[in-house]
Amino acid sequence: MTIRKARKILPQGANVSRRGLLKAGLGFAGMAGIVMPSTAAYAAAEAGTDLIVTHYRLSPPRWPDSHKLSIAVIADLHSGGPNMGLARVAEVVDAANALRSDLVVVLGDYFATHKFVTERVPHAAWAGELARLQAPLGVYAIFGNHDWWYDIDGVRAALRRVDLPALENDAVLIGRPGQKFWLAGLGDQLAYRLGPSQFRGVDDLSGTLAKIRTDDPVILLAHEPDIFPQVPQSVALTLAGHTHGGQIRMPGMRPLWVPSAYGDRFAYGHVVENGRHMIVSGGLGTSVVPLRLGVPPEIVRVRLGRA
Repeated sequence: MTIRKARKILPQGANVSRRGLLKAGLGFAGMAGIVMPSTAAYAAAEAGTDLIVTHYRLSPPRWPDSHKLSIAVIADLHSGGPNMGLARVAEVVDAANALRSDLVVVLGDYFATHKFVTERVPHAAWAGELARLQAPLGVYAIFGNHDWWYDIDGVRAALRRVDLPALENDAVLIGRPGQKFWLAGLGDQLAYRLGPSQFRGVDDLSGTLAKIRTDDPVILLAHEPDIFPQVPQSVALTLAGHTHGGQIRMPGMRPLWVPSAYGDRFAYGHVVENGRHMIVSGGLGTSVVPLRLGVPPEIVRVRLGRA
């Protein structure tokens, strides 16, 4: 059973002009077809000022009830103004640290690449903020498709300079004595763009899971959720991002567009299929345009094991 709740934290004033919001909204209207200027202004404010913590509590079949673990999940930071300037990144880090989770994971896509960027956040700056993340069991990262498409070498170097370990088709055994678990990180599934809607990934699921050498439970980190149908039941929980929850979700409607081969099947939230569990974060930043509607920026907090 999943217990899900959300609460808004850290309210902030809008940091872009109304003209800028409308311009961004009109740009997106060409793609969405239904976002009017007033709605776009609201969506831009939601992207840049809202911040919620979404809580999940679950005990998947492959996770021992006695293994109590809390995880803070930061996905799709996309640092860069107008909605994710450096000050905003710092707020996200402060909010994540305030949760005092046992483990923090960061699921890739570290910098903004849309054409409406108003504040460039250098790699050293966002990485320096992420370096402030704290958790008793550590902080681990993976890479996303935007990292690969635009500057994977720079992202690798930035994380390396602040000693933030990145798992790429690798797994580590961590946890307290008697409550060990494997944390596995998958390579990106869309790393190389080959053509329209054609990609070649660097993901190696079987090779990653082959590095797991004990019967301790497994948590898999994957930027894109599309790997989920291939994930075996031996994995207790998959954590993913990438979709932004659709980013634009009109009330009472399905998301207009989800970057997934499965449509909105894995768009957002707690997914259970054939006894396997995945949580897809709606993420924090934005892609294409700096707007969010109905999918506020979120930090996900997962609690495993029975209280």
